[in-house]
Amino acid sequence: MTLDFGTCGARGEHGPGATWLTLRLACREPFDGQALLRFLAARAIPGVEQVSAGRYARTVWVPGGAGVIELVPPAARSSGQGESGLPGPTGEAQVLLRVRLTGLRGVGQVVSRCRQLFDLDAEPQAIAAALAADELLAPLVAAHPGLRVPGAYDGFELAVRAVLGQQISVPAASTLAGRLAARHGTPVEAPGPGAPATRPLAGATGQAGPLAVLFPRPASLAGADLSGLGLTTGRQVTLRALAAACADGRLNLDPGTDPEEAAARLAELPGVGPWTVAYILMRAAGDPDAFPGSDLGLRRAMARLGCEPGRADRWRPWRAYAALHLWAALAGPAATPSAGPAAAAPDTTGQDTTGQDTTGPDTTGQDTTGQE
Repeated sequence: MTLDFGTCGARGEHGPGATWLTLRLACREPFDGQALLRFLAARAIPGVEQVSAGRYARTVWVPGGAGVIELVPPAARSSGQGESGLPGPTGEAQVLLRVRLTGLRGVGQVVSRCRQLFDLDAEPQAIAAALAADELLAPLVAAHPGLRVPGAYDGFELAVRAVLGQQISVPAASTLAGRLAARHGTPVEAPGPGAPATRPLAGATGQAGPLAVLFPRPASLAGADLSGLGLTTGRQVTLRALAAACADGRLNLDPGTDPEEAAARLAELPGVGPWTVAYILMRAAGDPDAFPGSDLGLRRAMARLGCEPGRADRWRPWRAYAALHLWAALAGPAATPSAGPAAAAPDTTGQDTTGQDTTGPDTTGQDTTGQE
């Protein structure tokens, strides 16, 4: 982890009650940062996240108050967008991180979560070598070198986003998440304890709009009134149960948590099935072997390759990366109109689909190849 302020280009920009820092986070090459941005852009929560001009930005909770972060993958800097950075050593890329904090106490936490969000600690060459050992998967791996598993800055937020996305399109799920954040989140302009009056990042306003709110914490949603947001009664029950489990410590979705323990606790929640569990473990818990095998998109991609369902066992312990390669294959030039929204014609359900459980109580059995 590259954090030395003297050698990593860190600097402070001091304003009233806040500090801007610039850091460069090292990662191993190859690194497909643009694929990460596309994935996150499609799922950006209005008011909480922005993706535009080759960068990702969002509001964050930090020790002592609120903050704003901005991440710029290497390709965006090299193409003249954003700030130029120092070249890394051979085989190393660097992601630019700008963070606005009320103090320096939360820097370590921010860096750790940003690394998890962009999967910066992955070993892409080792992962690629393991997956390419399967002759059916090898062409997919070669077509997308450095593909990362998009993580989550906050595990609870990701779990809420996954539940909201059950059975509806990704744009619709983003709309619901934005409504939820607007009603129950904390406005960044509010003069609450430790909350600075933040401003939108210049040039960073994307399709999700300006940064305006902090996503609600578990305790805020555990007993919240969720009516009038466009949620079904069952979805409201699921969200409150999820929030209560996280608030009282029964469910830990931070990186490094035991996947089996997290899966068991998630499965106890009403309206959470196998796909949702695997998707949350993949992105929030950072489990490299999480694999939503019931996902129709993955099943379609595997069928196209001539893979039997049991073949996924060959991809352990990197099945999460295999899932990303399979989803990417569906969005490639060879995809047929039935392969999802990136194909020549939209899916007949109108859904962007990165995976939907087809077996648990959170499903309708509809076709979803990129669904949250």
